[in-house]
Amino acid sequence: MRLRNIPRAESVLRECKEVVKNASEHQNHWKKVFGNDHPVHIEIGMGKGQFLLALARRNPEINYIGIERYSSVLLRAVEKYENLSADMQKPLPNIRFICMDAREITEVFAPGEVEKIYLNFSDPWPKARHARRRLTSSDFLALYDQILTSDGTVEFKTDNRVLFDFSVEEVKASSLFELTGLTYDLHHDSSMNAGNIMTEYEEKFSSAGGAICKLVAARKGSAAGCI
Repeated sequence: MRLRNIPRAESVLRECKEVVKNASEHQNHWKKVFGNDHPVHIEIGMGKGQFLLALARRNPEINYIGIERYSSVLLRAVEKYENLSADMQKPLPNIRFICMDAREITEVFAPGEVEKIYLNFSDPWPKARHARRRLTSSDFLALYDQILTSDGTVEFKTDNRVLFDFSVEEVKASSLFELTGLTYDLHHDSSMNAGNIMTEYEEKFSSAGGAICKLVAARKGSAAGCI
């Protein structure tokens, strides 16, 4: 599906103070951006923002950064954030947004600066020649390893079984990560589904009876046990 360009997106994002411009200038200083020493969690490919906004409301002791490549998509998340702030009569202090390509994350975050990475319903890039573009490919796992804390984790959800199987094999073959959680039917797995927050897409897909897959991968050598 072709992404619809929204002409006003750039100007709206430019005016929103929660959208961080020149993000690489803040590498190794994200806690200063938030004004506290709380852990930093990021979502890559945040879509319309429902997932990250819910997390930020639920966990005020954690700083959240939503990353989205396309300004027209990020616009929807920012608008949702602004509507939520208006309803609450105050802005959420623990959330920021970045419009960037995920391949640039090591230029934006320093080693050990991120505690958790969320990947939700990422582009499956179905053609074999595009496998390295998948956010769970070994190329991206190597990038995540560079910015995560020693006990950092990656959480990945998808409805695409082909992409999920690929992702499981990439983690199993990795010298950097190990599987610590795995389910092929998240909403019927009481342990893995505990505390789950659904994205907009997840709500729609699961209401139609579709199964959601989820894995959790931890950096090797962390305290988390593999499965």
